[in-house]
Amino acid sequence: MKHEKEIIDLLDELKSYLKTQKSFGLHSVCPAENKISKNKIITNKAEMQVEVNNMTIDTIRIDDQLNIFDSNSKKQTLEEIRKDLGICTRCKLHRGRTNIVFGEGNPKARLIFVGEGPGRDEDEQGKPFVGRAGKLLTKIINAMGLERSDVYICNVIKCRAPENRNPELDEVTTCEPFLFKQIRSIEPEVIVCLGSVAASCILKTKIRLGEIRNKFHSFAGAKLMITYHPAALLRNPNFRRPLWDDMKMVMDELGLPIKGD
Repeated sequence: MKHEKEIIDLLDELKSYLKTQKSFGLHSVCPAENKISKNKIITNKAEMQVEVNNMTIDTIRIDDQLNIFDSNSKKQTLEEIRKDLGICTRCKLHRGRTNIVFGEGNPKARLIFVGEGPGRDEDEQGKPFVGRAGKLLTKIINAMGLERSDVYICNVIKCRAPENRNPELDEVTTCEPFLFKQIRSIEPEVIVCLGSVAASCILKTKIRLGEIRNKFHSFAGAKLMITYHPAALLRNPNFRRPLWDDMKMVMDELGLPIKGD
């Protein structure tokens, strides 16, 4: 009975996801391709390698997420994507928002930061990461030798959730196509997911953040790093060192000089 409920829940999630993708131009799905080995490597448009013996996570590879749209679909500019988003009322979050927080930064950025969703300050100003956590993110970017104008910053969901709760499944599946379009438009070399919500959206996994950070995963041709959300650092300063370790790997990948710790 328990497994039947899990299967039903998974099918409901898949149905909701595909329904949303259809509204954004998906009309066909490539057949799955399965490979089984002693390390249980599975490929079905998303490849996850799991070392079963000790349950450590190696890498997650999602190479075709940005090709979920028909192959002849046009890659849009950020301005076109924002226009398509419009005065969005696609999910219930629009009822309590002040502003849509689309994203900002360099449209040709080599590095994208993806967070969970806007908070109160972001909702009021219509800009991502401008509150306390945003100021900390700016310091992190500066410590990497970059300015906010050098990178692109956005969130999974574009409207603030009530009381800053985690976004619900229908809200994520409704909003994430715009995130995927943003990434497809920019074509960054590296994507940094800030927190578990962003990680689970992009990598389609519920694996704990601590098990998949500090290593590169693959997302549509870009290197993807999972790390702690700046808000987590405000609550627990012990996360500062591991986050900086993650950022040093990003800097090395981008060829940026690393000056001390």
